[in-house]
Amino acid sequence: MFTNKSILITGGTGSFGKQFTKTILERYDPKKVIIYSRDELKQFEMEQVFNQECMRYFIGDVRDRDRLTMAMRGVDYVIHAAALKQVPAAEYNPMECIKTNVYGAENVIHAALANKVQKVIALSTDKAANPINLYGASKLASDKLFVAANNIAGQDPTRFSVVRYGNVVGSRGSVVPFFKNLIQNGTDHLPITDDRMTRFWITLQQGVDFVLKGFERMQGGELFVPNIPSVRIVDLATAMAPDLPQRIIGIRPGEKLHEVMCPGDDSHLTLAFNDHYVIRPTIQYSYWVDFITNKLGETGCPVNQDFEYNSGKNPHFLTIDEIKHINHISGLE
Repeated sequence: MFTNKSILITGGTGSFGKQFTKTILERYDPKKVIIYSRDELKQFEMEQVFNQECMRYFIGDVRDRDRLTMAMRGVDYVIHAAALKQVPAAEYNPMECIKTNVYGAENVIHAALANKVQKVIALSTDKAANPINLYGASKLASDKLFVAANNIAGQDPTRFSVVRYGNVVGSRGSVVPFFKNLIQNGTDHLPITDDRMTRFWITLQQGVDFVLKGFERMQGGELFVPNIPSVRIVDLATAMAPDLPQRIIGIRPGEKLHEVMCPGDDSHLTLAFNDHYVIRPTIQYSYWVDFITNKLGETGCPVNQDFEYNSGKNPHFLTIDEIKHINHISGLE
């Protein structure tokens, strides 16, 4: 569905944007792939790798609605990946977090509507479910904006959905490269915030594939959640450095022991599909949508009323050997 189409990725020089671009170029023949971001050096470096004729590099910030509107002219699909993502940084710089994650989301929506973009998928995070930190709260606000944008669009063609998933193996600023750097620099221990801590675990390619599938599945208004395994952080540390001791250092500001992707309070809205969940909108649209059956003809069913998708209660935990294998195929050994 991406052949001869124009795709714009906000925050396109990040880990997701680069892997998404690589995948799109390998599988399809797009008309244009527009990388929209504010860092000229990262764009220059990305252009050395992806310099195909269809590639476009736009300097711009999601805080700038006019620039976004200009960049989206003639665009068919938008992936909104730009965000301030570091939990402690958001706690210490709250207004900057809100300007990018909330006001930036609003700007993406207005630019997409103004240009009659066909489909928009916004990337969310497990931290947006029952948030206890500002990053999660700002992304929850962003999710609500994108879901409600379908009502604003009304009978216009633009449709908006959200993809929410857990920790991406090896993404910038995540725990795997952090541990890897410590190990390579000869650390005498690995710091563990809490030995009970768990996280949902997904590879970068799995995340990209799930978003691509989301464009095929979406009708507008869905919040897509992949059915993925969890890891125990102590198991991750053991897999990466079995001979290094682990030292408990305490939870960072705004950090949770376990993450949730489908809150119990949303169980009445949650549908279980074969390999993913869909959380339906809390609001009523001005038009009718049957979320039970998606655009691919896949059918979901309601979950139990007390259902919560929690990384600590997940029936599927990765073993140490499985963690090692994922690190290997992700080039993170």
